Amino acid sequence: METVSDRLTAVRRALRDAPADRLVECLTETVAKEYAVTDLDLLLVDYRLATLLPLLDGPPVTRAGDPAWRSFDHQSEVTAGHTGFVPVTARGERIGVLRYTPVPEAVTARAELAEVASMLAHELQAAAAGTDRYAVAARTRRLTLAAEMQWELLPGRSRTGPSFSLAGQLEPSYAVHGDSFDWAEQDGRLYLNVLNGHGDGMNATLLTSLATYALRNARRAGLALADQAALADQAVFAQHRGDLHVETLLLELDLRTGVVLAVDAGSPRMMVLREGEVLDEPLEAQFPLGMFETSEYRPQSFTLCPGDRLLIVSDGVFDAARENSRYGESALHRFVRRTGSLAPLQAIRSLLGDLRAFVGGDLDDDAVAVCLDWTGGPVN
Repeated sequence: METVSDRLTAVRRALRDAPADRLVECLTETVAKEYAVTDLDLLLVDYRLATLLPLLDGPPVTRAGDPAWRSFDHQSEVTAGHTGFVPVTARGERIGVLRYTPVPEAVTARAELAEVASMLAHELQAAAAGTDRYAVAARTRRLTLAAEMQWELLPGRSRTGPSFSLAGQLEPSYAVHGDSFDWAEQDGRLYLNVLNGHGDGMNATLLTSLATYALRNARRAGLALADQAALADQAVFAQHRGDLHVETLLLELDLRTGVVLAVDAGSPRMMVLREGEVLDEPLEAQFPLGMFETSEYRPQSFTLCPGDRLLIVSDGVFDAARENSRYGESALHRFVRRTGSLAPLQAIRSLLGDLRAFVGGDLDDDAVAVCLDWTGGPVN
């Protein structure tokens, strides 16, 4: 009699041996044999976080409340009649949803299919360097060249750890330029940078890319936060001699204590949601990266409480306009309070959806939004 271990081992072997661009087809064959699933597909979330796109067959899923979206948003198994949905997620990075029919009667088998979806998520991340198939399948239309470069620059769109949950999004997703974010976890610390490159189009994208790589280079060399800013500042100035600059917020969070070191280099807006109240965290505004030949940066510190939410947005969010009105700070604060119970990626998706509804389409100016929850507790 075949055991749970045997079935999962067979799936793992099939995914491991599959060509990079045929993971789902090979998974379909194996799952059909091991679990009597007759129909299986991967629904990839698009760049805009607005559509789930079947890889193999079927119409896009856009309706709010659809079982597939409930599985994606709540990161849980959802069944609808004879069809099951489980999230395809790796280390908090939400890739999409696995849809399968029929739903096995045994609870154990359904739990195994959830594990299969997790295996698929990790294999998709590993395969991404060797094929364009999944990146292309997750698009509802062509990206601009600037947007292509911006998305390739990102570390991901969401991330979870034992004491934090983190998400970020760019908008307009298919034509963004200049706004970006970067993060890394190392030795019990979370490093987070949010950037807004000066200018338009390709120039802004190249500028933000330069600043991002300079910051990564400094961080990976073990430099302190203020020195990371100084090195990136010099790199941008050396290239553009002060004609272009990058507004940047650099954060370093001690995941054990909640203490945050910050360098505000002309940064995007930062707010803290604490026990239902939105607080603006005041920081000393320092020069954007690349504005002058030599700028000295000074770190500041503040402390998060367990359960705090940190939200960072660029001016493209609160300056979003229609006719003679702006979205504004008051509307932003109300929205932040209203979405406090949502996971960071859900909150970001809801915020940008609200902005698009406010302006009646895509934003005129590009925007970045990053949401960080710190739960406290032990760090592995």
